[in-house]
Amino acid sequence: MQEIYDDIRNDFRYDHELNGCLNCGVCTATCPAAHFYDFSPREIVQLLWTENVEQIYDAMQEKIWACAQCMTCAARCPFKNSPGGLIAIMREVSIKHGMQSAKDVLRPFGRVMLKLITTGNQLSPDMIQPDHFPDWGPNIQKVEGDLKVLRKAIPVRTLQTTETAWEVSLKTSVEMYTIWEMTGVMDALQIVDENLFDVIEDFIDEKREDYSDWLEAQEDQKKDD
Repeated sequence: MQEIYDDIRNDFRYDHELNGCLNCGVCTATCPAAHFYDFSPREIVQLLWTENVEQIYDAMQEKIWACAQCMTCAARCPFKNSPGGLIAIMREVSIKHGMQSAKDVLRPFGRVMLKLITTGNQLSPDMIQPDHFPDWGPNIQKVEGDLKVLRKAIPVRTLQTTETAWEVSLKTSVEMYTIWEMTGVMDALQIVDENLFDVIEDFIDEKREDYSDWLEAQEDQKKDD
C-alpha cells in the first residue's frame, strides 16, 4: 500500500493537482458521477490530503473508476485542486501495479484495442450489437438489423464495409504502434491483459515487416525510374 501511495505522491503532476482542501464539497455537488454512483471527488482529495494510505488503497478498488474525467471539479474548486487529475494519476498507478480493479475495468476495452490494431479504427459498424449496448434499448435492434444495407448507401471512401470505418494506411499504422511503445501504452497493456498484448505484438511485427517490404519496393522503383 505504501509503495502504491508513494508512486501517486511522487508523480510530477501531483503538486499541481492538489493545493489544499477546504472540505467545502463544491466538487462533489457539481460532479455528474456523484449523482449516480457511490463516488465523491471531495473524498478522494481528503484522502490524499490527509495521506490516509489504507483508505486510498480501498478507494482504488472501485471508486476511482466512477470518475468520468469531465473535470467539472477542477473548474469549480476554490483552491484550484483537480480531483479528476488526481484520479487520473491513481488510475495510472493502479495499472502499473497490476491491480485487479484496473484489469476488471479495462478488460471490456480489449475489443476496441484489437479493432484499433487490426483496422486503425477504434470502432466500426460491426461492433454495434445488442449484446454490447444493452443500455440502448430496443432501438439498437433496428440499427443492427439494417447495418449492412445502410453501409452500402454511404460513399465509397468508407469502403462500404461494416468491419472498419475507413481505411488507414500502412505507414500510419506503424507510426501509431511506435507511439504506443514509446509512451508506455504497450507496457501497460502487458500488465493488464497479457494475452491481448501477445496478439497485438504479433500483429505489430507483421505490419512492420509489410511496411519494410513496401519501403524496399519503393526504393527499387525509384532506382528503376
